[in-house]
Amino acid sequence: MTQKDGDSVEVQPAQPGRKRDHSRDAEILDATLDVLAEVGAAGLTMDLVAARAGAGKATIYRRWTSKAELVIDAVAHMKRNQVDLEHLPDTGTLRGDLLGLFKPQSIEEGERKLKIMTGLASLLSQEQALAEAANSAVVEPWAEAHLALMQRAVARGEISASADIRTLSQVIPSMAAYRTLVQRRPIDLAFLVSMVDGVIVPALRNQPSDVPSDATGHRPDLAASPVGKPPSRRRSVNAQTRSKP
Repeated sequence: MTQKDGDSVEVQPAQPGRKRDHSRDAEILDATLDVLAEVGAAGLTMDLVAARAGAGKATIYRRWTSKAELVIDAVAHMKRNQVDLEHLPDTGTLRGDLLGLFKPQSIEEGERKLKIMTGLASLLSQEQALAEAANSAVVEPWAEAHLALMQRAVARGEISASADIRTLSQVIPSMAAYRTLVQRRPIDLAFLVSMVDGVIVPALRNQPSDVPSDATGHRPDLAASPVGKPPSRRRSVNAQTRSKP
């Protein structure tokens, strides 16, 4: 007997050697997203999800032991459907590929997704232990796509093989998660362009890993001007200031 949301539900144990049926998972997860967007995390119950999906509560409880687990899986389902790792953009440049991941959406769809993310944020504020699972659901699908695009850029010689692409592939997805979960603002093309042109591309151009370490394993002072290159604009201005009478 399992009790959730104030209701008692008789759950029969799975038969030994019998695989659990996941054929209806997508329908249940889609129903969860619909209910979450309509009533928020506080109003979402297993009863409402079951009714929307046309499934029995026992079926849902066998697959998800809590409302929080169900919501996180539903958000992960939504994110996986937004990015297709088998058919990523291929524009010939990393910048073009990253921007090519953006898919325009209607105002209604944007508002629906924002409500879903707001519901997830509400759950996370109550159960901090869910943070790791939420990261896997929200950030990882996009980070995998960014990593694949960066690996392709390395293969064609566009960026250095020593670039820390595993870290950089997490930057935009993490900032996007912060934008939706904390700031509660939608992801638009302007945001993506600012992140690609203002953060990712400059970071790849100025990788400290390109500078060889010395015998002790330490890297030289990156603040010093490289040999054969003019000093930075800041240092030039300072020098001019000091030379004035």
